[in-house]
Amino acid sequence: SLRTTELMRARASIAVAALALLVGAGVLVFRRAASVEVAPGSAPMPPAASASASSSAGGGGAAVGVTGRPGPSAEELTQLAAFFRERYGARLASPSIQLRMLEKLLHHFQERFPGAWEEALLAFLRSTFPERAAELEVQLRRWLAYERWMRENEGYLLRLGAAERRENVWAERERLWGDAAKDIWASELQHQAEADALAALDASPGVPLPERVARYKESLASVHGEQAAAYVERHRQEVLNRFLDLGSVQQELAAQSPGERARSLRTIREGLGLDAAALERWDTLDRTRDARWEAGTRYMAEREALAQQYTGAQLERRVAELRQRTFGAEADTVAAEEEAGFFRFSRPRVWGRN
Repeated sequence: SLRTTELMRARASIAVAALALLVGAGVLVFRRAASVEVAPGSAPMPPAASASASSSAGGGGAAVGVTGRPGPSAEELTQLAAFFRERYGARLASPSIQLRMLEKLLHHFQERFPGAWEEALLAFLRSTFPERAAELEVQLRRWLAYERWMRENEGYLLRLGAAERRENVWAERERLWGDAAKDIWASELQHQAEADALAALDASPGVPLPERVARYKESLASVHGEQAAAYVERHRQEVLNRFLDLGSVQQELAAQSPGERARSLRTIREGLGLDAAALERWDTLDRTRDARWEAGTRYMAEREALAQQYTGAQLERRVAELRQRTFGAEADTVAAEEEAGFFRFSRPRVWGRN
C-alpha cells in the first residue's frame, strides 16, 4: 500500500549522475501519497520561513537559504532543467507524469530552498517548461491542497473502515482532479480491482481449484485488458503468490494427500502460465520443502520431549546434538534463529510458498 506522509527531505546533489539516482529512488512521495492508507503520526510540513533565495532559475551565482547552505548555481539549474526536459518533456500531457515530475522537484527544491522553495520551483517551471508552466502550477497547487487535506484528515480516515476510507479519499481526489484522478491513480485502481476479485474468489466455497484459477485469469483480463498477458508475464510470481495466499486455497491444499496436493499445485501454476521447465523446477522445490518440513516437524517434537526431561546445560547439549543430526550443515543457522527467538518450523505451513 502507498501512503501519504510528509514530503521527505534528503540531501541531494545536482550533478547529472546524482539526478539519475534521484529519479530512480524507490520511495517516492507521489507513490506514497497515492495510497488510501495514511501513516499515523505524520508530521505537518513546516511553515515557510523568510529567507533570501534565488527566485529565478536563470539567476547568476548561488543563492543562500535560511540554513546558510548555498542554493544551486546557475550552471546546476541548467543541468537540472536539461535533465527534466529530457526525462519528462515529451510526456507532460499526462497528469500522472506531471505529478510524478513535480513530486521529484518538490523533494529537491524543498531541500535546496528550505525557506522559499515554492517561488524557486515556480520560477524553474516557468523557465524550463514555459509552454506548460501555468498547467504545472495548477497541478502543484492541487497536489499541495491534497497533501494538506490528507494530513488534516488523518485521524478521521484512520477511524474508518477500508471501504469508507477509500470512498472519502476518492471523493477528494475527484474534487481536485476530476476524471483525471483515474489516470493519476490508475495503478491503485487496478490493484484494488484485483484484490476485490480475489476476495470474491475466496468467499466462494465449493469451487474446484481449476475453476478458481480460471476465474482469477478472467479477472486479470478484465482489469488489465489487452495488457493482461504482458502484466502476468512481468508479475507472474506475484500473481501466483496472491492466489496461493487465499485462505480457501490453503485450506483445500492442506486437506489433500501429498500426491493430490502436488497435482493441485501443478494445476495452479500451469493455469497461470508456467512452462514445462518451470513446472519441473517447482515440483523439485516442493519435494525439497516437504522433506525439510517433515524433518522440522520431527525436530520440534523431539526438542519438546527433551525439554520435558532435561534443563540447563544438559538440555542445551542434547538439543545441539539433535539439531546437528537433523539439519547437518544448517544446524548453526537454526541455532542462531532459535537464539533470536525465531522457530521456523513453528510457523504455519503455506503450501506452495514455504
